[in-house]
Amino acid sequence: MCWFEGPLAAFDTETTGVDVEHDRIVSAALVVQSAAEAAPVVTRWLVDPGVPVPEGATAIHGLTDAYLQRNGRWPAPVVEEVARALAVQSARGTPLVVMNAPFDLTLLDRELRRHRASSLADYLGAAPLCVMDPWVLDKHLDRYRKGRRTLTDLCAQYGVELTGAHDAASDALAALQVVRAVGRRFAARLERLSPAELHARQAVWHAAQARGLQAWFARNGTEEACDPAWPLRPSLPAAA
Repeated sequence: MCWFEGPLAAFDTETTGVDVEHDRIVSAALVVQSAAEAAPVVTRWLVDPGVPVPEGATAIHGLTDAYLQRNGRWPAPVVEEVARALAVQSARGTPLVVMNAPFDLTLLDRELRRHRASSLADYLGAAPLCVMDPWVLDKHLDRYRKGRRTLTDLCAQYGVELTGAHDAASDALAALQVVRAVGRRFAARLERLSPAELHARQAVWHAAQARGLQAWFARNGTEEACDPAWPLRPSLPAAA
């Protein structure tokens, strides 16, 4: 059986913003599917981040301060539960699907450092994650296709139904299904690769993609920086 027909897990977060060093997780979900046709098992977490949720973020995911204060849990136990849940999948050798992995995984790592004085690597131990990133895979395998490559765009491209976009569980399940669809469409190029080999190649592909995007920004006078690190950005040095 090819890896894209076998067990996969998927992880997604909703947050207070897009700065992985300072923004916070407000919800997270882990979706586990033992095989392509199996019913997914979904675990959800809701977090009261302890900081205000900007209106712009609420407009995207619908989670308000009042709702999170009433229904969310304190971040420290939640991020530990999330990290342990990912570690279980990693120890089983289950590939983890994460759309734009450097965002969600880095944000989780920073939350662990903030609330548990630990890191994602500490929880994973000797079994690091094997990540499948639909954004990186699609951009490499169909590199000349025009247009955006958001999760909504990829779902349309690969015939995956996305209901309830910007809900962590819905987005995680959709990303998982996109990865299976990518695997099937490009089976001739992917089926001989193990998940570990594909993880290593995605790190190289992402770095090249980041360099290309950085060059495009430079040509267009944009100062935005593109981090080549994947699937986790290195931590910033401590302030002096």
